[in-house]
Amino acid sequence: MDPERCETMAEVRAGVDALDEQIVTLLGTRMRFMDAAARIKPERKLVRDEVRKAAVIDHARQVAARVGFPPEVIADLYDRLVEASIAYEFDRFDAIRG
Repeated sequence: MDPERCETMAEVRAGVDALDEQIVTLLGTRMRFMDAAARIKPERKLVRDEVRKAAVIDHARQVAARVGFPPEVIADLYDRLVEASIAYEFDRFDAIRG
């Protein structure tokens, strides 16, 4: 359902719940890319890449501006997401290399 067509809070909540399921599924796929990165990177010191982190956040900020979402809100969310991804990748890297 389109948000503009919602007439009740039950419809709003159902729409948000359905969208959250899609978002979490996509985030799960994103973390699988972190699994791949941990497998591919030859050295642990390569897991944290501040230049790449800045590029990812900047890209998210640009997308947010294009779709009418507050860029600073998305920048904050993506900073947290990227930090969580880095932590996850460190864990995976260590698990793979033992």
